[in-house]
Amino acid sequence: MKIGIIGAGNIGGNLTRRLTALGHDVAVANSRGPHTLTALAEETGATPVPVEEAARGAQVVVVTIPLKAVPDLPKGFLDGAAENVAVIDTGNYYPQQRDGRIAEIEEGLPESRWTERQIGHPVIKAFNGTYSDDILDKPRPKGAPDRVALPVSGDDEAAKKVVRDLIDDLGFDSVDNGGQDESWRQQPGTPVYGNRGGVEEIRKALEAATPERTADWRA
Repeated sequence: MKIGIIGAGNIGGNLTRRLTALGHDVAVANSRGPHTLTALAEETGATPVPVEEAARGAQVVVVTIPLKAVPDLPKGFLDGAAENVAVIDTGNYYPQQRDGRIAEIEEGLPESRWTERQIGHPVIKAFNGTYSDDILDKPRPKGAPDRVALPVSGDDEAAKKVVRDLIDDLGFDSVDNGGQDESWRQQPGTPVYGNRGGVEEIRKALEAATPERTADWRA
């Protein structure tokens, strides 16, 4: 599968490592330019590209950048992607630590719904509460008792299936958290955020979430 990854930080870098190891054709981009990705490319075989080219021909595009940087993505950066491309949003709103105040999110708009509005395309929320090292260290075969499950939200059921199948290939189970309006259940400060449980534990954590954003996660 052809996959574009925008962002080469902890999550983006480790997804590049795992997805190339699984045989996927990965193009990776960051805000500093392809020349800064030489070491990652040599390590993994991924192709370093400008952000404008990361989605070209891609069936899956992973957007894994600070939330405050999402509005700065090039206009039309998804135009060259494959038809029905699945866009994964791994982002989180960190108002105190990084992003500053985003009024719509403070007023209750789910973080990934805000991202959809910025890029003009539906997204599937996944990997946002995943420790980056777990992408390398926690994969397990299907059916293993200690297999970690990841929550997944999104309105596009076909895209969601593509993403859940990819998560399975990476060595994790997944739990469908419903549409994007329910994706607040995955946001920082909720019981599922950073949770390394299996399917049943993740389901219970999603059910236990409350929509009110706690003081630690407000501007």
